[in-house]
Amino acid sequence: MTLISPNRLWLLVAVAGLVAAYVVAQHRRTAPAVRHPDLALIDSFAPRWGGWRRHLTAFALVLALTAMVVGLARPAHAVTVERKEAVVMLTLDVSKSMTATDVAPTRLAAAQKAAKEFVESAPEGYRIGLVTFDAQTHTLASPTTDRAELLSAIDGLEAANGTAAGDGLKTSVDVLKADAAAAAAEGATADDDTYRAIILLADGDSSTGTTLDQAADGAVDEKIPVFTIAYGTADATIVVDGKTMAAGADPAAIAAVADKTGGTDYTASTSEELSSVYGQIGTTIGTATEHQELTVPLSLLAAALLGLAIVATTAWTPRLT
Repeated sequence: MTLISPNRLWLLVAVAGLVAAYVVAQHRRTAPAVRHPDLALIDSFAPRWGGWRRHLTAFALVLALTAMVVGLARPAHAVTVERKEAVVMLTLDVSKSMTATDVAPTRLAAAQKAAKEFVESAPEGYRIGLVTFDAQTHTLASPTTDRAELLSAIDGLEAANGTAAGDGLKTSVDVLKADAAAAAAEGATADDDTYRAIILLADGDSSTGTTLDQAADGAVDEKIPVFTIAYGTADATIVVDGKTMAAGADPAAIAAVADKTGGTDYTASTSEELSSVYGQIGTTIGTATEHQELTVPLSLLAAALLGLAIVATTAWTPRLT
């Protein structure tokens, strides 16, 4: 439960003042002196519940005023709803280290399989794009609902030298920024709340170009969360030109991107873990938390209590005939 306009609760001070004034008035209230030879007879005709009726009416009025003030503060409660539209950029490492076999059959083959599963399971309204990086970045698909185009692009991935992870992330941010600008040009409102996110799969920081930390600053500026997957094991190796080279994963540098941008960091060292991670990311992206206001129910309650007080006052007030 949260209050959207909590500053309006100061009006409860006025309600408390009315309650205090009522209590003081009741203490000052004195019964008039009556001279009659048979007080028991008078008592038999006197209303036994007059005081309680008066208090109940006042109590209903206080509750009505309290409900009105709380309603003005706009109370709301959080509910989880399905997100039917989103724009997601897959940003995949295709450097030579992705040929490592610590993830069977290779890192790249397992990454392709998991990415395709994510694309195929995404809601129809999601537009998904694809950026890859080796020594350079490659925008293979702008955000689209054409699943066949995406799947074909993923199938065609090949490893190459270099790791421009920061440049790859920066490119994905630029693509999403351009997508938002295009939506605005087509008439989207200024408060367009289309969800945009990046899924970054990499096994280490940049070996060339922009660092991941620098690229993350751009995502922060655009308010784009980055879900990171630190991929592979720490002791993996690859063979390049007959030489064995270390290809261990660097989860710290990758996780820092998620922490900075408001995303979530994951690790995967097997193909099964990678598929599971994509499933978790899909669930996170696929749901949103909304705040549903309770102003209307409170207003109805206040109206009902006010009506009850009016009816009670009318029914219990003595009439002169």
